[in-house]
Amino acid sequence: MLLKIENLHVSIKEKEILKGINLEVKRGEVHAIMGPNGTGKSTLASVIAGKEIFDVTQGKIIYKDKNLFDLSIEDRAREGIFIGFQYPVEIPGVSITNFMRTALNEIRQYRGETPLNAIQFMKLMEEKKKVVELTQKLSERSVNEGFSGGEKKRNEIFQMAVLEPELAILDETDSGLDIDALRIVANGVNQLKTKENATIVITHYQRLLDYIVPDVVHVLFDGKIVKSGTKELALELEEKGYEWIKKEYENGTF
Repeated sequence: MLLKIENLHVSIKEKEILKGINLEVKRGEVHAIMGPNGTGKSTLASVIAGKEIFDVTQGKIIYKDKNLFDLSIEDRAREGIFIGFQYPVEIPGVSITNFMRTALNEIRQYRGETPLNAIQFMKLMEEKKKVVELTQKLSERSVNEGFSGGEKKRNEIFQMAVLEPELAILDETDSGLDIDALRIVANGVNQLKTKENATIVITHYQRLLDYIVPDVVHVLFDGKIVKSGTKELALELEEKGYEWIKKEYENGTF
């Protein structure tokens, strides 16, 4: 088991957001987490990443047989966790090239591997740019500075390609993307899938799942995963809407 979440309760300023999340993710799997706004999807991603504004009041997260809460934010990244957030941060004055080389060499050093020199990294970068059709001009700019929404998301998947995480969590990667950008980003995610890694895709809409086909779909509502199923569950959600989930949940069907 790559990731196991047991009875996770999370609050912020004494308001409970996650109310008992249970989730298991194996290597080689793609999981989709769907649900309306305000149900805790982004909170779950943030807690896994290690954001300190949240209070974990109950439960645990085991990642690669380690207690995730014993690991710092930096060590979670070094251990192979990658988070692609809905609103990627701009880092003015720091080129994508320097940023990514530093990040990759931190991970390599943590694993006891030799850091890549400038020539080795540039060769790797040229190879990985093809995954998301990243242009030379874009790669020379500061991290996300002045990028469009589509460029920011494409840059996130490029970073994922370079770092080769074991667990990637993509929080609403499809938000604000047109059809062409969505296709490029989704194709990049699909190319990076292996038997040894896993991906969790957080989304509102089924359209992303036309491109990234999940093994399991989970519906998160009122801070809990209320229903899980195959990719057909996403189609059912698209057809019936989230009001269907609300009614079934309130009626105690789930």
